[in-house]
Amino acid sequence: MTRLPTLLTALCLSSSMAFAADISVEQPVARATPPGQPNSAAFMQLVNKGETTALVAAKSSVADVVELHTHTNDEGVMRMRKIEKIELPAGETTVLQPGGLHVMLIGLKQPLQAGSQIDLSLEYADGSQQQVEVPVQMAMPAGMQMQQQKHGSH
Repeated sequence: MTRLPTLLTALCLSSSMAFAADISVEQPVARATPPGQPNSAAFMQLVNKGETTALVAAKSSVADVVELHTHTNDEGVMRMRKIEKIELPAGETTVLQPGGLHVMLIGLKQPLQAGSQIDLSLEYADGSQQQVEVPVQMAMPAGMQMQQQKHGSH
């Protein structure tokens, strides 16, 4: 009888670990900051090869607070808003990019210098976590990145 709870716990843990393994993080990048800038953001592509899930939290040792954010158009004014989760549909790639979904780094403990790396821990809806090393780069403004992607498809 004592084996059943142990077996169920092991099955739950292995299921949770396999779930995060179905998500790959591609092209992660954090925006470099000048001295005195208290905030930055991280962008990436999340490729979900498993079942539908969500990114529900993130942590990093470089910032006091890490939040999931998006941009919304509020009567013609783009506003950044904290969101509770980022949906990751099954079999799809979710793009976190300037001007859209992103991971917000608030209260930087030091400026993020281009060429360095930061740690980022992503937490999914099932409680599993994924550690990512994120290169710091000078990021392009939102409109420029979209324009470059359009030119690349010609």
